[in-house]
Amino acid sequence: MTLKSLTILAGAGLFLAACATPVEPEPVAAPKWHLAIHGGAGVILRENMTPEEEAAYTAGLNAALEAGAAVLREGGSAVDAVQAAVIPMENNPLFNAGYGAVFAANGTHELDASIMDGRDRDAGAVAGVMRVKNPILAARAVMDKSEHVMFAGPGADAFADGQGLEMVVNTYFDTDRRREALDRLLEAREAKPLAALRSDEERFGTVGAVAIDSEGNLAAATTTGGMTAKAPGRVGDAPLIGAATYAENGVCAVSATGHGEYFIRVGVAKTICDRVKFRDERVGTAAGVALGEVAALGGDGGVIVIDGAGNVDFVFNSAGMYRGEISPSGSSTAIFRDPPAGDE
Repeated sequence: MTLKSLTILAGAGLFLAACATPVEPEPVAAPKWHLAIHGGAGVILRENMTPEEEAAYTAGLNAALEAGAAVLREGGSAVDAVQAAVIPMENNPLFNAGYGAVFAANGTHELDASIMDGRDRDAGAVAGVMRVKNPILAARAVMDKSEHVMFAGPGADAFADGQGLEMVVNTYFDTDRRREALDRLLEAREAKPLAALRSDEERFGTVGAVAIDSEGNLAAATTTGGMTAKAPGRVGDAPLIGAATYAENGVCAVSATGHGEYFIRVGVAKTICDRVKFRDERVGTAAGVALGEVAALGGDGGVIVIDGAGNVDFVFNSAGMYRGEISPSGSSTAIFRDPPAGDE
């Protein structure tokens, strides 16, 4: 082939390239945001709850869902959304977190909380706080404003105060309902073993949230008042990253509620995410395995889980769990084991 022929062919190629219609790459669909919450698990039976009580719990769950969804609808981050979702439950005396938290055996309140951002697995937690109004805000401050992951006891309260968070006297958290539960349990302790005395309402009540935002970022948050008549200084699973709370982008986010000592021993939240990450299990399947380990040790409770594609599942081995979810497609809440009837 001559140099002239090569020149002609090259020119033709340039002409065809110039005349060809460029192929536009297919747009990558943005993930739909999705938020799920829980308000505690246990023996929650319809026959033990009045219609008025059920309506009050449902209203509380819906308020929490809407608070988190308001962030996500505006393109906000998953970590801001889970924080926003749990604050209404910390302020609602129906739930065992913040105002309305259970009493420790000495008649005080010691509260725990944790939060985790799936983007970089940054996390913050507080344990045994007694004066910060919203413990989840203290956990967030630890994550954002310190080099540490957890503060505990008076140091945690002092840190929160130094960050300008709203502080209260410990009696702010008091409610008659929780005081009656403490008195009943302390009175009965002398005659019966401790494990046989606590009702599920007195053992459980942790609240939490998991979310995915429109950028595909995951986050989780968990907050609690612990167990009724717990020993002062006792710390459960709620503030422990990997036990009750975990989030990793592209894998999963988890918030747990249940008998904390067992959830700590199993490392429930991290176990679930590791099974999703390394065994390619669905989040619901992985959660079932982790809760099976909890049950084998003698514990019970539940988890809310969301994967990197925004799929949500609720898994619990108790009779009920206060729970709900919301996305652009709608919302639903449920309390008892029977599934929700549909979007509300």
